[in-house]
Amino acid sequence: MSVLATILAAAEHAAEAGGHAAEEEHKSEAPFFFIGGALALFAIVISVIGFKKPDFPANAAAARGVMTLGLTLTLATMASIVYVAS
Repeated sequence: MSVLATILAAAEHAAEAGGHAAEEEHKSEAPFFFIGGALALFAIVISVIGFKKPDFPANAAAARGVMTLGLTLTLATMASIVYVAS
């Protein structure tokens, strides 16, 4: 029996025996990578702006906006980790 025939026979046997039932259902990790990437990009952009403009953000309202965006991205990243892990 050739190697290919052996592999095909094993695949057919696994399909008949319900080979997919033993596997865990895997959730997509795309939300984590997308939101985590956005958080990393946000951190880099804020760092570059902060180095170029020492008085950034210019006022208290802008500072609150930057902090709120950072917090929102961080919480969304953490939520996506919990979603993927559960």
